[in-house]
Amino acid sequence: MQAASKTKLPMYVQLCYGIGVSYAIIDQIFAQWVIYYYLPPENSGLRPLIAPIYIALALIISRFVDMIFDPLVGYISDNFHSKWGRRIPFIAVGCIPLVICTIALFYPPSNTSLIPWHLSIVGSLFFIFYTIVGAPYNALIPEISQNYEDRLNLSTWQSVFRLLYTAIAMISPGILMKSLSNENPELGLRKMVIFLSLFALIGMIFMVFTIKEMNYSKAKAEKVDLNRALRIIFKDKSFIYYLLGLLFFFIGFNTLRTVMNYFVEDVMGLGKEYLTIVSAILFGFSALFFYPINRLSKKIGYRKPMLVFLIALIILSIGLFQLGKTIPTSWGFIIFALIGIPVSGAAFIFPPAMLSEIVAHSRRDNNLQSEGFYFGIQGFFLKMAFLVSVGLVPILLTYGENINLIDSIVKGTGTVQLQGIYLTTILASISFFISFIFYYIYPEKIEI
Repeated sequence: MQAASKTKLPMYVQLCYGIGVSYAIIDQIFAQWVIYYYLPPENSGLRPLIAPIYIALALIISRFVDMIFDPLVGYISDNFHSKWGRRIPFIAVGCIPLVICTIALFYPPSNTSLIPWHLSIVGSLFFIFYTIVGAPYNALIPEISQNYEDRLNLSTWQSVFRLLYTAIAMISPGILMKSLSNENPELGLRKMVIFLSLFALIGMIFMVFTIKEMNYSKAKAEKVDLNRALRIIFKDKSFIYYLLGLLFFFIGFNTLRTVMNYFVEDVMGLGKEYLTIVSAILFGFSALFFYPINRLSKKIGYRKPMLVFLIALIILSIGLFQLGKTIPTSWGFIIFALIGIPVSGAAFIFPPAMLSEIVAHSRRDNNLQSEGFYFGIQGFFLKMAFLVSVGLVPILLTYGENINLIDSIVKGTGTVQLQGIYLTTILASISFFISFIFYYIYPEKIEI
């Protein structure tokens, strides 16, 4: 362990960096509302647009494109040099097209046969620009920080604002749709997406114009050798086990995020206004435990709390499976509140902080300036997690007794089934359990 440097990033730089993670709003819009819009629950007031198989295929195609671009964008940004730095120019170029693609997802063509193509193409463009913004943004943590304290502070502020933005994206839609709908659910949903997307754009642009990357970056103006970078990166057991644990955690987390609306409306039998209430409860509890989790992690690291959180998420996913069966539906409020506690650490604080430490270790031991490549590879695995969840969830949602699953998937003859909603929690539980195994054998590295 080395003594921490006394040099610290100014507080305003840390705050401006945190504000820039507003693209988390767009991430939440996609995760929570795209499948909902194309395959709505029965009580939504919307009509299904295409069969589940076409939704799954379109999202798989777009995620596959995204997976290819993640490490590519990371590597290109590692080798890019300008008077504005290596990372900020990518965020500046990608943020406006990202917002345009987000809005376009909710304006499919009237010709039903073209909708799968629309979802595939616009979805692919969405993820390309999401990567152009997200990978360089995350790589800024090890890029502009020179010691453990700066990395932890940047990761913490990113987590604080990501939590805030995600809460806004989950809590406000119910209110916005109700006030903007004019009794038209589709119009209300579209206006909500436009409002939140433009709000996200403001945060990204603010960061671009306030952080002077070159004032803090000590990256060398040299080309990163791809073969050498790959050899070093994939020989690191910490990085490999971290990636695999991350992959299965986010399969489970994305599944729960996607089906939360279905539980509120179809299992708990509540109206759209309760989408806001349940989200507020979840993120309220998450916010309450953010500071103690942060303090605990400074003392014992990230691995041990992560293992405890994964056990909790397995139990709570099983609780959702029993909601309305052996557990009263009113307890759904309690379950979602408790889910917020492990989510605070496992989904927000730990991923950027853990990877920043792995990167810092590699930079010290191997003199490797590949921050973007590391985060790009992480992005590849995050998108793989989403690909798996969006590929399986639409299919699971239409499963039920006396349902011809093949016809339901291929022809779109079925609608969302109650049994299918419950089945998604089994997918989440299994994913959290596999994640637990990889984090259990993960050799933690913390560079002070």
